[in-house]
Amino acid sequence: MTALVGSPPAQPSRARRRRRRETSVALAIAACVVLVLAGSLFPLGTVLASALSAEAWPRYARFFTSPVDLRILWNTLVLGVLVGLCGTAIGFLFAFVQTRLDVPGKRLLHLIALTPVVSPPFAVATATIVLFGRRGMVTHDLLGVEYDVYGLDGLVFVQSLSLFPVAYLGLLGMMRGLDPAMEEAAMTMGASRWRVFRTVMLPLLAPGLAAPFLLLFVEAVADLANPLVVSGDYTVLASRAYLAVTGEYDTTGAAVYSLILLVPSVGVFVAQRYWLGRKVRTTITGRPSGSVHPVTGWVRWPVLALAMLVALVIVGLYGTMVAGGVTRVFGVDNALTFTHLREVLLGVGQEALKDTTLLAAIATPVAGGFGLLIAWLAVRQLARTGGWLDFAGTLGVAVPGTVLGIGYVLAYRPARYVGDLLVLPGLVGGSAVAGGALAIVLAYVVRSVPAGLRTGTAALSQLHPSLEEASRNLGAGPLRTFRKVTLPLIRPALLTGLSYGFARCMTSVSTIILLVTPGTHIITSQILSAANTGRYGVAFAYCTVLTAIVLAGFGVIRLLVGRSATLHRSPGRQER
Repeated sequence: MTALVGSPPAQPSRARRRRRRETSVALAIAACVVLVLAGSLFPLGTVLASALSAEAWPRYARFFTSPVDLRILWNTLVLGVLVGLCGTAIGFLFAFVQTRLDVPGKRLLHLIALTPVVSPPFAVATATIVLFGRRGMVTHDLLGVEYDVYGLDGLVFVQSLSLFPVAYLGLLGMMRGLDPAMEEAAMTMGASRWRVFRTVMLPLLAPGLAAPFLLLFVEAVADLANPLVVSGDYTVLASRAYLAVTGEYDTTGAAVYSLILLVPSVGVFVAQRYWLGRKVRTTITGRPSGSVHPVTGWVRWPVLALAMLVALVIVGLYGTMVAGGVTRVFGVDNALTFTHLREVLLGVGQEALKDTTLLAAIATPVAGGFGLLIAWLAVRQLARTGGWLDFAGTLGVAVPGTVLGIGYVLAYRPARYVGDLLVLPGLVGGSAVAGGALAIVLAYVVRSVPAGLRTGTAALSQLHPSLEEASRNLGAGPLRTFRKVTLPLIRPALLTGLSYGFARCMTSVSTIILLVTPGTHIITSQILSAANTGRYGVAFAYCTVLTAIVLAGFGVIRLLVGRSATLHRSPGRQER
């Protein structure tokens, strides 16, 4: 009788807990949706609305009948294909040396290959001009060659060296995951190393090679920083759209260029996601059933020499960056001076350093937290709509930065006509949203969320749901379970997402350059201004200080995240 009397109150208690859990998940979903809407979908929708308006339709007819505009489109596609091929080839070379060659110095090569990740995009471009330009130290002074680095060849060179770490890291993981049993079987049957490489390894890696190529294609056609410095007369869609906004004040034309740029970028990005999402995994069979036999013959030395040559070029470029910041005119007057660093640290660059670091420090934890939150919702909570939320979260990197920046201009800085002149108030005085730091922080967050999202999704796919189920069975809500159980277990994903997000915030150009106002100073904008005016010493000093700040930020993030709690198995309950 007592049990019958006491049982009814338990039902409302369980119902209340269930409602609280559902409410917490709904609030988390709402927060993610608001971020995606405000940071990606609304600006992108504004671009599409302007690009598909009645005023814009005649522009398409002019674009596809104009030899100049068609040449710009062709230039963009050619650049994307060449950078995709060259960057993937360099990444494959470094990954092959790391996984298949028995040679010394692998650790050093690995660190050199990761250097472009932490440096601003202008570093390689500016150093290339100084070393290989018309009056370059290598081309003119050393070789006596009058070489014009401005154009397609210079762009492919600069972008390939700047972007190849993306392909290298992806291919490194894939090649380490290959089951060497097939290679062992082929060598046992008498196949040579070259034949094993050509008939076994390359076919197995074909899907893995396509994904980095597509990703580099998207990065190359969306890049704005390098074309602004070394493109010369070789105009691409990103720089043309940027010129339409900043030079011609033609927002409709910029929207048209943005939509045309958006089609190949998003199309290739979707193809890349489809390729990676295919369920065929012929190269990974679980626990490797064989052991890797590294190449030990004479053939390893030419391959190593080629990788060392690329590494030497990278070291030369970044060495030029460091040396150029502490010399009067590097290559002309190599006298030691701290004038450039003084201008950056104590002069006009001081405000840019403070503003950029502060805004990046605000945006990084927000981006890292939302990246993991979206990953958790997509993987654990939303069985049917998780894929859509995941795709919306990755729009920040799928959409070219120039297009997103123009979207912010159109969405948060409405254009107005004064007589016959089109004026953008945000570019002059700024509005409450886009004229201040809020739009820059929002852009930083949206562009950095995909890093935490991708690493978080991969980490959650390896975490068994039973651990979270046990916490929920004990009465903890979903968000508390995520904070107390899931987050400590996927701490490496959080560390990677925060580190990459901070680096991306500090070195972002394409989106941010359109949002900078006289009241807000950003380092990358200062670097571009110095490089375009020929003040390479100041540009090098900015790049050096920026790289040092990024590395220091990595240390701080690792110190803070590394002190997070971890879960340990009780010694009294062994797994059977």
